[in-house]
Amino acid sequence: MVPKAGTVSVYNGRRVLVTGGSGLIGSHLAEQLLAHGAQVRAVVHTHRLPEFSDRIETIGADLTRLDDCVEAIGNARYVFHLAAFVGGVGRNKAHPAGMYTPNMLMQTNMLEAARLRDVERYLYTSSVCLYPAHVSLMSEDKAWEGPPEATNASYGWVKRMGELQCQAYAEEYGLKIAIVRPTNAYGPRDNFDLENSHVIPALVRKAVERQDPYVVWGTGEVSRDFIHARDISRGMMLALEKNPLADPLNLGTGREIKIKDLAHLILTLSGHEKAKVILDKTQPLGQLGRRVDTRKAKDKIGFEAEITLEEGLKETIDWYRKKTG
Repeated sequence: MVPKAGTVSVYNGRRVLVTGGSGLIGSHLAEQLLAHGAQVRAVVHTHRLPEFSDRIETIGADLTRLDDCVEAIGNARYVFHLAAFVGGVGRNKAHPAGMYTPNMLMQTNMLEAARLRDVERYLYTSSVCLYPAHVSLMSEDKAWEGPPEATNASYGWVKRMGELQCQAYAEEYGLKIAIVRPTNAYGPRDNFDLENSHVIPALVRKAVERQDPYVVWGTGEVSRDFIHARDISRGMMLALEKNPLADPLNLGTGREIKIKDLAHLILTLSGHEKAKVILDKTQPLGQLGRRVDTRKAKDKIGFEAEITLEEGLKETIDWYRKKTG
């Protein structure tokens, strides 16, 4: 998302805070904000600084503490809250309290700190994990038609609570807040640790390492809508600019792929297509499908994903290969 020649971005010269600035989406967001002329401060894990960290102000903070959140915001006028404790299906299932409590504290304290600092606009990063399992097409108005899907229950509930908090702060204090619900993110700078990574980085690592047999969790029939982190960050910027109404927007491609087909695509793109694929059906499946309705984001902020899955996977594979080579 680079400004068109001759245009002036709303972010140009703005002091902007990004929490989770060293993470997958946060690092791409910080990079795009820089391209728009923003003055970027990022709360980061110091051992995972992005390669452009010399162009932004980086700070460490414990966002489960209100005082740290207030200090982190400083004089920033716009705040993008992305920081979260996340993990795959296994981690969600094994650590429900560990997924809920710190995320609840962070989103509560960051929102209150934004009020205390009188920020102009605030973006809250929700998730499609909050949708009920029975919803076949995840449109924004169906989020409360049942409990979140069981394997993502804690994370789903905490994201629902965060949305309610945002709506309450908007109503009582007039805070301008954007809410986005991204689908499954992927891209360079992802977490490739097999112990707690999501599906794409795990499969990319196994392919680059030329593991044979090539083990894929589950039946392979589960489907997901995968969206590149750069597309998500562009959607976030559009949402904060055009829809700061505490009104949730899905950010996805609107297209699904089965995990077994994803695995074969990654093997092909990485040149490891002769590997024997084994489906480990003893592992948790997660939600069977995530078909996301993207019409509202298109109507409200003009957002559509631009990076194809094939393009994004090739970029991710090349990045990981270079990083580990």
